Amino acid sequence: HARWALLGALGMVTPELLSKEAGVQFGGDSAVWFKAGQAIFSADGLNYLGSPSLIHAQNIVATVAIQVILMGAVEGYRVQGAWPGGQPTGADPLYPGDAFDPLGLA
Repeated sequence: HARWALLGALGMVTPELLSKEAGVQFGGDSAVWFKAGQAIFSADGLNYLGSPSLIHAQNIVATVAIQVILMGAVEGYRVQGAWPGGQPTGADPLYPGDAFDPLGLA
Protein backbone atom coordinates (compact mmCIF):
# COMPACT_ATOMS: atom_id res chain seq x y z
CA HIS A 1 0.00 0.00 0.00
CA ALA A 2 2.87 2.35 0.68
CA ARG A 3 4.17 1.95 -2.87
CA TRP A 4 0.75 2.86 -4.28
CA ALA A 5 0.64 5.88 -1.95
CA LEU A 6 4.11 7.04 -2.99
CA LEU A 7 3.25 6.72 -6.67
CA GLY A 8 -0.02 8.55 -6.06
CA ALA A 9 1.72 11.40 -4.26
CA LEU A 10 4.27 11.70 -7.05
CA GLY A 11 1.47 11.64 -9.60
CA MET A 12 -0.32 14.47 -7.80
CA VAL A 13 2.68 16.75 -7.39
CA THR A 14 4.49 16.27 -10.73
CA PRO A 15 1.78 17.56 -13.12
CA GLU A 16 1.12 20.63 -10.98
CA LEU A 17 4.83 21.45 -10.80
CA LEU A 18 5.31 20.91 -14.53
CA SER A 19 2.30 23.10 -15.24
CA LYS A 20 3.39 25.96 -12.98
CA GLU A 21 7.18 25.84 -13.26
CA ALA A 22 7.90 24.45 -16.75
CA GLY A 23 4.83 25.75 -18.56
CA VAL A 24 3.67 22.33 -19.76
CA GLN A 25 0.06 22.54 -20.96
CA PHE A 26 -2.10 19.63 -19.90
CA GLY A 27 -5.36 20.89 -21.34
CA GLY A 28 -8.11 22.16 -19.08
CA ASP A 29 -7.81 21.38 -15.39
CA SER A 30 -5.98 18.09 -15.88
CA ALA A 31 -2.91 19.30 -13.97
CA VAL A 32 -4.93 19.70 -10.77
CA TRP A 33 -4.79 16.31 -9.05
CA PHE A 34 -8.40 16.13 -7.94
CA LYS A 35 -9.68 16.93 -11.44
CA ALA A 36 -7.25 14.81 -13.45
CA GLY A 37 -9.22 11.57 -13.09
CA GLN A 38 -12.23 12.92 -14.92
CA ALA A 39 -10.12 13.55 -18.05
CA ILE A 40 -10.12 9.84 -18.96
CA PHE A 41 -13.91 10.00 -19.35
CA SER A 42 -13.81 12.99 -21.72
CA ALA A 43 -14.08 12.58 -25.49
CA ASP A 44 -10.35 13.28 -25.96
CA GLY A 45 -9.24 10.89 -23.19
CA LEU A 46 -6.26 11.45 -20.92
CA ASN A 47 -2.93 12.51 -22.42
CA TYR A 48 -0.01 11.94 -20.08
CA LEU A 49 2.31 14.93 -19.86
CA GLY A 50 -0.07 16.75 -22.19
CA SER A 51 1.08 14.83 -25.25
CA PRO A 52 -1.18 12.35 -27.08
CA SER A 53 1.91 10.68 -28.57
CA LEU A 54 3.18 9.43 -25.16
CA ILE A 55 0.31 7.66 -23.40
CA HIS A 56 -3.23 8.29 -24.53
CA ALA A 57 -5.71 6.62 -22.15
CA GLN A 58 -9.38 6.44 -23.10
CA ASN A 59 -10.55 3.31 -21.30
CA ILE A 60 -10.58 3.17 -17.48
CA VAL A 61 -10.95 -0.63 -17.44
CA ALA A 62 -7.83 -1.12 -19.59
CA THR A 63 -5.90 1.38 -17.46
CA VAL A 64 -6.80 -0.39 -14.21
CA ALA A 65 -6.08 -3.82 -15.72
CA ILE A 66 -2.59 -2.73 -16.82
CA GLN A 67 -1.86 -1.26 -13.38
CA VAL A 68 -2.99 -4.45 -11.63
CA ILE A 69 -0.88 -6.64 -13.93
CA LEU A 70 2.25 -4.50 -13.52
CA MET A 71 1.95 -4.13 -9.75
CA GLY A 72 1.11 -7.84 -9.43
CA ALA A 73 4.27 -8.75 -11.31
CA VAL A 74 6.42 -6.49 -9.14
CA GLU A 75 4.88 -7.84 -5.94
CA GLY A 76 5.25 -11.41 -7.20
CA TYR A 77 8.96 -10.90 -7.79
CA ARG A 78 9.30 -9.30 -4.37
CA VAL A 79 7.57 -12.17 -2.56
CA GLN A 80 9.64 -14.77 -4.44
CA GLY A 81 12.82 -12.93 -3.48
CA ALA A 82 14.13 -12.79 -7.03
CA TRP A 83 14.22 -10.45 -9.98
CA PRO A 84 13.35 -11.70 -13.46
CA GLY A 85 16.19 -13.97 -14.42
CA GLY A 86 16.54 -15.42 -10.91
CA GLN A 87 18.90 -12.94 -9.27
CA PRO A 88 18.19 -12.96 -5.52
CA THR A 89 17.33 -9.66 -3.87
CA GLY A 90 17.76 -10.66 -0.23
CA ALA A 91 16.58 -13.02 2.47
CA ASP A 92 13.54 -11.01 3.61
CA PRO A 93 10.69 -11.28 1.07
CA LEU A 94 8.71 -8.52 2.81
CA TYR A 95 11.40 -5.86 2.46
CA PRO A 96 12.85 -5.01 -0.95
CA GLY A 97 15.95 -3.25 0.46
CA ASP A 98 18.88 -2.48 -1.80
CA ALA A 99 17.90 0.41 -4.08
CA PHE A 100 14.81 1.11 -1.96
CA ASP A 101 16.93 1.85 1.12
CA PRO A 102 19.84 3.97 -0.16
CA LEU A 103 20.55 5.44 3.29
CA GLY A 104 20.56 2.07 5.08
CA LEU A 105 17.88 3.11 7.55
CA ALA A 106 16.01 -0.16 7.73
